[in-house]
Amino acid sequence: MEKPLEFERERELMVEQQLAGRGLYTPRLLEAMREVPRHRFVPPGYRHLAYADGPLPIGNGQTISQPYMVALMTDLLELQGDEKVLEVGTGSGYQAAVLAQMAGQVYTIERHAALAEKARQVFDELGITNTTVLVGDGSLGAPEYAPFEGIIVTAAAPRVPRPLFDQLAQDGRLVLPVGGEFGQHLQVWRKEGKSFRSRAVIPVAFVPLRGEFGWSSSEWTENEKRL
Repeated sequence: MEKPLEFERERELMVEQQLAGRGLYTPRLLEAMREVPRHRFVPPGYRHLAYADGPLPIGNGQTISQPYMVALMTDLLELQGDEKVLEVGTGSGYQAAVLAQMAGQVYTIERHAALAEKARQVFDELGITNTTVLVGDGSLGAPEYAPFEGIIVTAAAPRVPRPLFDQLAQDGRLVLPVGGEFGQHLQVWRKEGKSFRSRAVIPVAFVPLRGEFGWSSSEWTENEKRL
C-alpha cells in the first residue's frame, strides 16, 4: 500500500540532496521535480526505491532514469514555460512528466508500444494534459509537429540524428548523449542561424538509440541499461 506522506518526504529529500546538493538550483526545475510523483512511474515492486539515487528497471530492457540525470537534461534546455518540446524515448514517462511542468506542450516518442501505452495511462491518472505520446522511430523525430524549441534524447546516438537538427527551432536546444556502449558524453546543441554550436557536459551511460539514425541491434548487443 502506498504511503503518500512518506513518498512526499522522500521526494523532498531527493530534491534537496540529489539535485540542489549537486548544484541544480533553477527554482522552476526544483518545483517540477517536487511536483511529479516519480513512484507512479516505477513498477510496484520497485516503488520503495522510487526516490533512490539511481535508475530502475521498467521492462522491455529499459529503465527509468536517475533523478539527477532527468533534472540535469531538463535544466540544460533552459525552458521558460511556453515552449514546444520533443522527447525521444518515452520509457516510463517520467522525463516527459517533468518536461510537462516546464514547457507548454510536450511530444514524446517511444518505440515500445507497451511502454507508450503505460505512460499514457499514468499521464491520464495524474491529469497531465499537455503531453502527446507517439509510437515510432524516435531517431526520425516528429516532423509533423516541428519545429521544437527543445529536444531531449534519452538514448545514446552514434551522432546527432539529422532529422532532429532539421526539426530544431531557431535558438532551440538539443540535449542528448552521443557515443557507443563503451563511452558517451551528454551534449547540448543550440541552433544559431544556419549553424549549430555544441558543448559536452559530462560522461554518461545510456541505452542505445535504435532506428534509422541510431544503432542497429547487431552493432550494440550488450545488455541495455539507461541512466
